[in-house]
Amino acid sequence: MNPRPIETARDADLRLSGSALQRAAQSARAFALQTGTAIVISHRGVVQTLTPQAPGWQPAEAVQELPAPYQGKP
Repeated sequence: MNPRPIETARDADLRLSGSALQRAAQSARAFALQTGTAIVISHRGVVQTLTPQAPGWQPAEAVQELPAPYQGKP
């Protein structure tokens, strides 16, 4: 595994993939809010289902936190 940050990759698609994932998450939250459907997320290795009415719901403008290290666990 390469320890360098992905933002330093030579490939532009790879370098910009983090921003694309954040935009996709924002779009998914906005769509779920419009349709009243749930979103399934993994938060610190725990799979959770969030609905727009749930206390942990974040608006579409929010940015997801960085992923927690899994320390070799699947």
